[in-house]
Amino acid sequence: MGLLDFIRDYFLGFWDYETPKVMVVKNRKLGVIYRGVQFLVITYFIWYVFISQKAYQESETRPESSVYTKMKGTALQGDHVLDTVEYVRPLEGGDVISAILRRVVTYNQRQGTCAEHFTVTNANCSKDSDCIPGEVDFNGNGKRTGRCVPYYNQTFKTCEIQTWCPIEQFAAIQEPALAEAINFTVYIKNSVHFPKFKVLRGNIKTNQQNAKKYLKKCHYDEKNHPYCPNFRLGYIAEQAREKFSELCKTGGVIGVFINWKCDLDLDSSKCKPTYSFRRLDLRKNLPNSGYDFRFAKYYSKDGKEFRTLINAIGIRLDVIVHGHAGRFSIIPTIINTVTAMTSVGICSIICDWIMLTFIDKNDVYSDRKFDDDSKVQNSTQNLTLPTEFSIISYCSTHSDLSEGVAL
Repeated sequence: MGLLDFIRDYFLGFWDYETPKVMVVKNRKLGVIYRGVQFLVITYFIWYVFISQKAYQESETRPESSVYTKMKGTALQGDHVLDTVEYVRPLEGGDVISAILRRVVTYNQRQGTCAEHFTVTNANCSKDSDCIPGEVDFNGNGKRTGRCVPYYNQTFKTCEIQTWCPIEQFAAIQEPALAEAINFTVYIKNSVHFPKFKVLRGNIKTNQQNAKKYLKKCHYDEKNHPYCPNFRLGYIAEQAREKFSELCKTGGVIGVFINWKCDLDLDSSKCKPTYSFRRLDLRKNLPNSGYDFRFAKYYSKDGKEFRTLINAIGIRLDVIVHGHAGRFSIIPTIINTVTAMTSVGICSIICDWIMLTFIDKNDVYSDRKFDDDSKVQNSTQNLTLPTEFSIISYCSTHSDLSEGVAL
């Protein structure tokens, strides 16, 4: 057969019509498989697609969100009273807020010259020529002056640097952790807007009696106070499966996940947030675990500028909002219904493959299922047809293989 003959036969065969043939196979095993697959497909679409995933709804998964946070609480450190201005960053609140749990403080720093820390590369010296003037080590604390000086009150020497003196590694003082911080409360106000459905929701009930009094005293509880926006730091650490005492040592970043899953076909009271908490930074006992940051407080003394350097170890809360809203729509309902009905047809395909491959007498099944009119005896040659009728006839006749075929 040449290429032209192949193309001609393919083109003519393209216009043939095929129709399915209904054939009853009375085989108990095959029947059980057929009905079992049908049951699984129908159950999948009814339970998972329509009931669980609510495929009959039009949905929106990217709501517009606004978050406002505020921390409350007072702590004592010796005779010093710490309020929110002392231990909260940033003060204006937002979707990120942190609380200082422990401080490492370097007092009375001023611009001048002093010895570099001995752990800095090439900082140890014995004479001035070991120190290069103007050299800056970015892992160090300042610019080298070219002099080799005693390391404060020690017998060894290091290169002198120009920086804020005394350096933090030498003069820092570790303050005790704020044990009272476990009872600090974080006020989280969140509102979401689903623009497709023009629905606005908030995590605080505004129509509640004595709302202001209630918000001052309540603490969030999933069952008893689901609309209370006040969360204890101890509760957040517990839900994130973290020990608060460990967080006071190394600090950490915890994600506060607010999830809105709203079925707008139900009452609006059903559209309420759920909260979950998870540690976001790498776990403890790793070199880069924890959370800390530095800031300084500047002041003048005798006409000279001084500062107090504070290395703050704390807990940072990242508020992350997710949302999903759905409402009944006829279009996804029709699409998924048609998909479900079409998917039931896979049962016949699977059973046909089993019947023609694994069951005894599969040759007999194949002959009865696939009829080619071109192989029929020349008993109808005297009939005159308007066109050539050479179909692979999945004829619409009904055949019962229970007759004449041993199953």
